[in-house]
Amino acid sequence: MGIESPRDEGAVPIDKHDVAGDPFIAALSAVEDAVASVAELGRTIIERAEHIRAMRDEDQPYRDIVPHEQRPLIVELLTESLELLSAVGSRLRRVEASVLYEEGLTMDEIATLFGVTRQRVSVLLQSPEPT
Repeated sequence: MGIESPRDEGAVPIDKHDVAGDPFIAALSAVEDAVASVAELGRTIIERAEHIRAMRDEDQPYRDIVPHEQRPLIVELLTESLELLSAVGSRLRRVEASVLYEEGLTMDEIATLFGVTRQRVSVLLQSPEPT
């Protein structure tokens, strides 16, 4: 049983059970994996913050604490988290715009959904998907 876009009755039916070749589901899976990784990084950041707080409670200066902290530092973990989420978010946004457009939504409708301009949607649709 397929699903057709209500806006385009001539659309090719999509088998809702065949997601192996579905780029949106693949991008969504990458988001799930990234969020799980970021959650783990978050736990590490919390542990490190607690350690720094304990050292400060012992009146140690930051100049003695930070250089001896385990690498990567909290700021590095935050950067890694942000870069990871940004990358998978960009991919999901591009793929989602593409599948919505292919299923009959206009660039204006997608722009409204995403809270961006029509020009931004045009750029998303023209951007190649990274490998």
